[in-house]
Amino acid sequence: MAVPTILVVDDVPLNAELVQNVLSAEGFRTLVAYDGPSARALCLTEQPDLVLLDVLMPGESGFETCARLKSGAATSEIPIIFLSALDDVNNKVNGLKIGGVDYISKPVHGEEVLARVRVHLRIRENNRLLVEANRIRLDRLRNAQKSILVNPEDLPAASFAVYYEPLEEAGGDFYDVFQIDRDVFGYFVADVSGHGVSAAFLTSGIKAMLRQYSGPLYSPEDTMRGIDSVMRQILGEEQYLTACYARLNRRTRQLSVVSAGHPPLIRVSAAGVAEKVEMDSEPLGVFHSVVLQRKDLRVSPGDRLYLYSDGLIEKSAGASRREGLEELVQACVNARPAPLGAAVGDIVAGILSGRSGCDDDWLLLAVEALP
Repeated sequence: MAVPTILVVDDVPLNAELVQNVLSAEGFRTLVAYDGPSARALCLTEQPDLVLLDVLMPGESGFETCARLKSGAATSEIPIIFLSALDDVNNKVNGLKIGGVDYISKPVHGEEVLARVRVHLRIRENNRLLVEANRIRLDRLRNAQKSILVNPEDLPAASFAVYYEPLEEAGGDFYDVFQIDRDVFGYFVADVSGHGVSAAFLTSGIKAMLRQYSGPLYSPEDTMRGIDSVMRQILGEEQYLTACYARLNRRTRQLSVVSAGHPPLIRVSAAGVAEKVEMDSEPLGVFHSVVLQRKDLRVSPGDRLYLYSDGLIEKSAGASRREGLEELVQACVNARPAPLGAAVGDIVAGILSGRSGCDDDWLLLAVEALP
């Protein structure tokens, strides 16, 4: 690892020099700035490994500087540790909320600064190595055969049924169902756009990422962001991944849904009342900081959940996706009396009955929320 570069930002030169001397004595390369705009300019040109940022500065405060750095694609991942005499809880929490990784109260002590700097540099390096290892692993899977998709018989406790018909031998749509805890299950449907990435690579790769970024340590949003961090390095130009991830706790009846630019999950009650869980969100693998939305719902006995790819709602050139979505919703309502496995077949048959040939991948994943 190269010698880390630390940017020290403080409007009082004596304070900045003190911290610089502590770091330089331990072999760190240091830069200094005396205001927020200068600090942001140095971050763009020098790409420091970490920033030690004063909060109380004339003009642009440290909090404002942090927020602007975190909103820029080129600087958003630089860790920021605040240095401030404002040591009350509210200021510390505010600093962490806007993107800081730590908060050191003034007057600073050299040993504390060194200890915290080293911890966060190690964390950053470990994260970089993890992402790189995942990138290498997924890259090796590009030409691998498509992983065997999970079948309802493989995981009966998940209570699901699926219809999957790829346009080609290796489709761009894929799904996964997996157990997170005793009563907690994950249901995932995704669709890749663009060309040049095989379904075999995506299926096996995303399976690995789902399992790595699921579990008690990760929220559903964390799971999606973990996938996004690797996909941004893997997908080619004009490629992106839309996805819908539903995590169902059968014991508490809690359903958490996170969308990444994907068509809305459909919920149909035992009485045949339909609801579209619609969200504004962005696809994965495109933007440096992806915007996700999450909705938490309480499911009831007899609820059915439907995740699908857009091939089922994209009809002829003269019809809108909204019309296709409403048609799918009605098909899900009509199939409510049938057993889950039969319902999936009935829904797809009804949707595709008026279409000639296969013009896209067709995927429908149905879940019995509380059988």
